[in-house]
Amino acid sequence: MSDDNSINKQIILSCEKMETRVAVLENSRLEEYVIERYTDDVKVGSIYLGKIVNLQPSLQAAFVDIGTEKNAFLHYGDLMDGLKNLFETQIAIVEHKSHLSEDEKNRQIAYWQDAIYRRKHRKLTIDNLLEYFSVGTELIVQVIKGPIGTKGPRVSVDISIAGRFLVLMPFNNTIGVSSKIESKVERKRLKEILNSLKISEGIGLICRTVGEGKKDVYFKRDAELLLDAWRSAEDKLKRCEGTFELYREPDLSSRTARDFMTEEISGIMVDDKKAYRIIHSQLKKYGGIKMACKVKEYKGKESIFDYFNINSQLYQLLGRTVSLPSGGYICIDETEALIAIDVNSGRPGRSRIEQPELILRTNMEAAEEIARQLRLRNVGGLVVIDFIDMKTEADRDTIYNLMKNLTRHDKARTKVLPISQMGLMEMTRQREQESLQSVIFDMCPYCKGTGHIKSTESMSVEIQRELNTITRDKKYKNSFLRIFVHPLVLQRLKEEDAELLEDIENNSSLQLSFRADETLHFEKFRIIDEETEEQLFPVETEKTE
Repeated sequence: MSDDNSINKQIILSCEKMETRVAVLENSRLEEYVIERYTDDVKVGSIYLGKIVNLQPSLQAAFVDIGTEKNAFLHYGDLMDGLKNLFETQIAIVEHKSHLSEDEKNRQIAYWQDAIYRRKHRKLTIDNLLEYFSVGTELIVQVIKGPIGTKGPRVSVDISIAGRFLVLMPFNNTIGVSSKIESKVERKRLKEILNSLKISEGIGLICRTVGEGKKDVYFKRDAELLLDAWRSAEDKLKRCEGTFELYREPDLSSRTARDFMTEEISGIMVDDKKAYRIIHSQLKKYGGIKMACKVKEYKGKESIFDYFNINSQLYQLLGRTVSLPSGGYICIDETEALIAIDVNSGRPGRSRIEQPELILRTNMEAAEEIARQLRLRNVGGLVVIDFIDMKTEADRDTIYNLMKNLTRHDKARTKVLPISQMGLMEMTRQREQESLQSVIFDMCPYCKGTGHIKSTESMSVEIQRELNTITRDKKYKNSFLRIFVHPLVLQRLKEEDAELLEDIENNSSLQLSFRADETLHFEKFRIIDEETEEQLFPVETEKTE
């Protein structure tokens, strides 16, 4: 492993009309990759005024209309988790509704105050909670997971807005410090700074990890920006009726300065003048001119991703197999149920003395690469890893502890289990958005996601089988048939299977003519009677008005 002091970390930002891409390089090696397309209508972190449109007890969830294509999913558990401030949030909604009369406002406020009283004096269950949150109820929600496949976004009632150093919680008066800051002295100092900030009553703040060691001026500036963002959301709440977006999470260019830029980053290179100005301005606010000087505008002739050798690394990233330094490789298969990863040594024939050491080394290389690939591909859910079998418990523990350490700094929450008796490691990784594979690729129209299509030999067998069926029907005696097939199937028919087709003609009264049709699906073919123009295969169903 490289010494941290020798690591050169860079952020490369590519801005195009349809998408923005961010790559984080460590010593020129791609370590993180994020892509955002401007067609994405729902961003994780955005806040909406929504309306409950359906309650599904069987799913333990409410579906919330937030004005997007798909209704958002709100789990009952998220309602219960946000119970501490949930009713206060409902009062805030009513107070900001300028179109309501004073009498109606007072009535609704009294309704939610009664709910607060009940919460304080007895433990509320889900059933009690749903008495208040019935279909038609408005509530403020925040997207915590973007739409994935056919599923809509997942939302929470626990509202927060992230800044560079702080996280603002408009309905929670907690003052806290990131658990990743371990020094008791530093935690105390940061809490004192946060308590000294002038913020409205009922609003909470959490210091992010990047705030460690920073002076109070940085937190004051960040708090002002966050309060401005929330005031803007409150103004929208006063003006809007029905579902509405109250706060939109910044685009990837702005989030790059906020979330990716840390002290160990040596510089940011961006190929767009507008994005350069945005990032420069934000870094100047966050860290002064010294920090702002780290961003540079790229003006080279070749694409920025080609110049920094990122495209060639992405090409391997999108493949199924990834090579390891020792000669081994890993295979990654993303399925709907789970991510399956297989580790292979790639070196058969090693001596028994070398084998245990080679296996351990290969598995350690695989663990490092798997942790990297999970981040880069943005895959989540259940991950099952089949490492090369290790004989000793000590070796298995080594891999388990290494994987735990490698995933510790992953931005997505990750849980790793020890290697099982079956030799498999199971882990879960939080999934907030579509995986890279889902964003870039559509399902193959041929294989429908299986990765396999019928061979030319199989297609030849099917065609011959259908022709033999037709020869048995006296109706088509002496018919001249045209058979349309995919060009690759035609090549097989003309070469390996030419004699078999001649036998069909000689043993029947049919005349056959084969033609290539590039528009045909590889696994499809058509048989037409040339005289009547009747399609014999596939049989056309009668069309109805």
